[in-house]
Amino acid sequence: MLRQSQDLTRPRVFGETWRCSGNGTVKATTVKKAGTRKTGTAGAGQKAAGRKAAGKKPAAKKPAAPPRESRADRIQRTDRLIGQLAETYGDAECALHHESAFQLLAATILSAQCTDERVNMVTPELFRRWPDAFALAEASQEDVEEVVQSTGFFRAKATNLRGMAAMLVEQHNGELPRTLEELVALPGVGRKTANVVLGTAFGIPSGVVVDTHVKRITRLLGLTASTTPEKIEQDLMALLPETEWINFSHRLIHHGRKICIARRPKCLDCPLLKDCRRVGLPPLADAEDC
Repeated sequence: MLRQSQDLTRPRVFGETWRCSGNGTVKATTVKKAGTRKTGTAGAGQKAAGRKAAGKKPAAKKPAAPPRESRADRIQRTDRLIGQLAETYGDAECALHHESAFQLLAATILSAQCTDERVNMVTPELFRRWPDAFALAEASQEDVEEVVQSTGFFRAKATNLRGMAAMLVEQHNGELPRTLEELVALPGVGRKTANVVLGTAFGIPSGVVVDTHVKRITRLLGLTASTTPEKIEQDLMALLPETEWINFSHRLIHHGRKICIARRPKCLDCPLLKDCRRVGLPPLADAEDC
């Protein structure tokens, strides 16, 4: 007689099968329907999504495009900006420490992709060991690399410093030339570096220095929409009087370090706010950083 582990007198449940095992026991098994699973309470996912949406911050407003401005109006606004910068940063000067035109050139070469503060930490030892072009031209690559290592790209910079010094000795008797064309022919010297040296060391307005601060802030001010330093310089030279080509950059660089900081501009404390178009920034009432 068969032993039964299930009551065979009851009706089968939908999806259930009865199977007789080898020891004579009848077992009931339920086959799960393919493609189905338990999903929980209806609407739970929608409620969770609703809670998530309720806690989500509203999207920030996109910066509005500044109104169109005539060239005459832009020149007048630029003149006001020049006056305000002169009033606020009248004593601004080059932040790189130097005692000669040669030292300024060497420090400016080192400042590529490096902060002025770091350069000023390195140059005292550099100038103590090699104070002029004649001394630096005789220095070994390894010794110069060791001194300038912390400024980054130190191998290329050491090569440029030694090459620059050697060319000054060979072609200019160790003295710096005073033309843009001759300066940019030196190893490691581009237009920006040449403008720094000519303007700061010799007072020659050969152009406008466009570093990262000047590039960023002149776009915020709405003085240029260009993106390359070369084109930005051309735009600024067309707006600024030649007498301001040197000081404008010095003052704007100081402004970028003290007020118009890249990630947290202090717009409400800015002396230029009245004439700043704040291109690319959110409206002042919605700007958390201002």
